[in-house]
Amino acid sequence: MADIATIERLGDAALLLRFGDRIDAAINQRVHAWVAALSSEAPDWLIEVTPAYASLALHTDVTRIGDAGSFDADAFKHDPLEVAIAWITARLHSPLPDTANDTARTIEIPAHYGGDDGPDLAALAAHTGIAIEDVAARHTAAEYTVAMLGFAPGFPYLLGLDASLAMPRVASPRTHVPAGSVGVGGAQTGIYPQSGPGGWQLIGRTPLRLFDAQRDPPGLLRAGDRVRFVAIDAARFDALNEHAR
Repeated sequence: MADIATIERLGDAALLLRFGDRIDAAINQRVHAWVAALSSEAPDWLIEVTPAYASLALHTDVTRIGDAGSFDADAFKHDPLEVAIAWITARLHSPLPDTANDTARTIEIPAHYGGDDGPDLAALAAHTGIAIEDVAARHTAAEYTVAMLGFAPGFPYLLGLDASLAMPRVASPRTHVPAGSVGVGGAQTGIYPQSGPGGWQLIGRTPLRLFDAQRDPPGLLRAGDRVRFVAIDAARFDALNEHAR
């Protein structure tokens, strides 16, 4: 079945495909399916495909579009992006391949909940009316999808949070959040890859390094991955944290 998306220009060398206008797991799944489909048959001029919740940015090298083989020479001379729009439009009117969602990985994230690593755990428990020990149990019971990466390099916005754990962000954002902190912001959960400011409710922390500029690839997670949290105690956290240094 063909998919419907609007196509907008982002400057003179990029396009934005919009599949919806809200945070929705089904829309986000379509976004990731199209990431896989477009990436698998990308022409030389399509240099990067970047997903968000309900949209997909396509970054092009307009100087190479004319080398893509069959194209409208007049359209290319007038506006290279018109050629890219025509190619993408035709692709969107074709069925998605059956394997479009087969690239997702499942990553386990160890996390220590509460204490200094989760200073807002008690507040979230009080807000939701759930026992403190049950908050961690519900948080680890779910399977999450990395909807997108943003805010900071390697920061995953995770869909799949148990609705009973939803809580607004803190009234006054912290100026310092430790790297690896696991937070809840509204109906989402996420992980801070580096230390820095932040306003999510902090319920735990992972010793894993989500982003390392010296690593290849630098990000531990990528959009479309599935994530499961595994609760660990403080001793295990310290051991893994030492190993990750």
